[in-house]
Amino acid sequence: MNEFFLNPPFNSEGKIEVACNRIILSTPLSAEAINSLRAGDIVELSGEIITARDAAHKRIETALRESASGSAQGTFCPRLLSEQGVHLNQKVIFYAGPCPAQPGKIIGSIAPTTSERMDIFLETVYRLGVSATIGKGGRGALAARLCAKYKKIYFLSYGGAGALISKQVTQCVPLAYEDLGAESIKSLHIENMRLIVGIDSRGCVFDTEQIAKYKKEE
Repeated sequence: MNEFFLNPPFNSEGKIEVACNRIILSTPLSAEAINSLRAGDIVELSGEIITARDAAHKRIETALRESASGSAQGTFCPRLLSEQGVHLNQKVIFYAGPCPAQPGKIIGSIAPTTSERMDIFLETVYRLGVSATIGKGGRGALAARLCAKYKKIYFLSYGGAGALISKQVTQCVPLAYEDLGAESIKSLHIENMRLIVGIDSRGCVFDTEQIAKYKKEE
């Protein structure tokens, strides 16, 4: 068995099992599932995820500021978010904005955007209960520290695979900020989305771990 899968899998509500050198996961992610994953693990994810890019994250920040304006200084108050239909607890955010669906299709092409731009919003969404994020490319040191602090996961998706990913979406439902078009928040139900754990809940980074591994073998 691939060395990435030394942790015992779960097969109950959680739901991890190992098949064909990959980890099968479904949302919502349990704490046990999150804590068992390691940087470099290959995952197939099914269940609900939500889309949110730059514009949606800025709206979330604005709603939090407006909610807290009449509260005690320093209060973290998501009241307005709930009124806007934004519920992030135990959700997985996919940094993506799908193209319009063609007739007879559930969704248009959908591919991840660069994740590092979202680092400035990461602590906010983690405090709102987000379990994991999905995107493209590496992230800054801040993201690794926040994954360790809040025990969260960053998954790497595949850039340039928008048509393939769209075939893994079985349902697409608008949730909030529809005026943002492609950048609105949507609920997607996915089947077997192939991902790599880019940053695990200990703050270990996939690229860093692999470089260290190969240096050790030299």
